[in-house]
Amino acid sequence: MIEVQNLTRVFRTYKKQPGFWGGVKGLFNRTYEETAAAKDITFSIAEGEFVGFLGPNGAGKTTTLKMLSGLIFPTSGTARVAGFDPTKRENAYRRIFALVMGQKNQLWWDLPAIESFTLLKAIYGLQPDDYKKTLDELVELLGVSEKLNVMVRELSLGERMKMELIAALIHRPKVLYLDEPTIGLDVVSQRAVRLFLRDYNRRHRVTIILTSHYMADIKELCERVVVIHKGSKIYDGALDRLESGSDSRKKIVRFVPKDAAFSELWKSRFGETTRGDIHAAGLERRHRRGRPGGAGDGPGRRHHDRGRPSRGRDRRALPVTLTSSRRRRGEPGSDARVIRGAPAVFPGHRRRRP
Repeated sequence: MIEVQNLTRVFRTYKKQPGFWGGVKGLFNRTYEETAAAKDITFSIAEGEFVGFLGPNGAGKTTTLKMLSGLIFPTSGTARVAGFDPTKRENAYRRIFALVMGQKNQLWWDLPAIESFTLLKAIYGLQPDDYKKTLDELVELLGVSEKLNVMVRELSLGERMKMELIAALIHRPKVLYLDEPTIGLDVVSQRAVRLFLRDYNRRHRVTIILTSHYMADIKELCERVVVIHKGSKIYDGALDRLESGSDSRKKIVRFVPKDAAFSELWKSRFGETTRGDIHAAGLERRHRRGRPGGAGDGPGRRHHDRGRPSRGRDRRALPVTLTSSRRRRGEPGSDARVIRGAPAVFPGHRRRRP
């Protein structure tokens, strides 16, 4: 169904120097940088296969899908999809594939989704009976019958992605390219999309290429994966062999039981530390700070800068002691001590009207 041979795409980008004069210099002398988004990628996919396309950000996954869709032209190499050359952009080829991108939408933002479906029906020239049958099947599988007449901008992210899938499959394509369809979705919506894709692939034998950073999508849907890194293919095979192969790098952490002893390699050269040692060290630190952990008097940590007593400090040494509300307000009859040179009413307290 899909045959790719040495597919390469090189982007040429202009490196502008900073500042106004840097832009002026760029009018006469420009510096360019060439980046190979895809380098000699070769693979083949049979009809009805569900293949995962893996790789880090910037590896060239989306670029490859765009070349297979005919959106961009390859620098070198060839690609054949169902006998068609994507670079020619024939109408017959456009009718047999669909591209769904999780970060871009094809539905009209200010119209209900059903209006966009009607427009796609006219674009693809679908028969009314076939259109209604396909639409009813997709709506039932995704469970969005009550949201067809709601404007797209008022739908949630999960509901919007379901509508995007309906729009992509309304003309029953033979090849489906999915570029991170579950990005940003919650766990429930991700599972609903995965169940739908798996069921639809089994029913209609659609060839699907899925790119995703969620391994749950790949594990549940794909038996074969193609891994690319920095534009080059580094693995093509079964997902199980990728996880359990000798080339895969793993870090295994073993937890030692509570009563078991550590091996000699794990022991510190400073000796072992127990809970009792930690507790004793804490008491020693508190004692050095003047804050004894048990009962008894101590010098305490001084707070001269803050003007408040510490635990062990004698409160009678304070210049003012205000305990009752009358003392705080400085009313007559209170036994609050008067500080020479201090205001009659302390700052922050409002004078009570007579």
